[in-house]
Amino acid sequence: MSIIAENLQAVEATIAAACAASNRGRETVQLLAVSKTFPAEAVVEAIAAGQRAFGENYLQEALDKMQEVARLQPETPVSWHFIGPIQSNKTRPIAASFQWVHTVERLKIAQRLSEQRPPELGPLDICLQVNISGEASKSGASEAELPELARQVVALPNLRLRGLMAIPEPTTIEAEQRAAFARLRGLYEGLKKSGLALDTLSIGMSGDLKAAIAEGATVVRIGSAIFGARHYE
Repeated sequence: MSIIAENLQAVEATIAAACAASNRGRETVQLLAVSKTFPAEAVVEAIAAGQRAFGENYLQEALDKMQEVARLQPETPVSWHFIGPIQSNKTRPIAASFQWVHTVERLKIAQRLSEQRPPELGPLDICLQVNISGEASKSGASEAELPELARQVVALPNLRLRGLMAIPEPTTIEAEQRAAFARLRGLYEGLKKSGLALDTLSIGMSGDLKAAIAEGATVVRIGSAIFGARHYE
């Protein structure tokens, strides 16, 4: 068994234990393997171990990797999720190449993704990113902006608004982790009560996975615990 396969087993066990501790079924949480900075061969190893959903932050790296993965693993369909900041001039290839986008924070970006999504691919699944900790350095819509942004985005063609995503301010204190995620869950539930058909809370990474699952995560984004330490050039 490869190291990546072993790591996936360990992450799976952690997710299963966190689900059990929160009285949730394991099937209620999807693992998104964050493969940014890792080569296509690492993704193929993860596919061989059963992983099917992958998250990428850097557009050109992702596009090259998708092509290589499709060449190396042509028989296995995988789902690609864009989870990085989105520049206006990069929306066309994102709209054409990904199945999910987790980081929509402005109406202009949503409009461009909607206009540029090839109709034959069907709607692009998106999450609105919320700056839940109010950090000046973080991307995301504010809590105050969110209801109007969601109302405008849900009306756009070629997009399907699935839910919310956030990266709270880092902390190792579980109570603080849970408090941030609980605030996001409150916003999510409020949007659902207003009539939006949402089903996705994209929260939780390696350091706050248990807190995220306890607070209702439906997608957890795990990278280094699967692929190893990252080396940025």
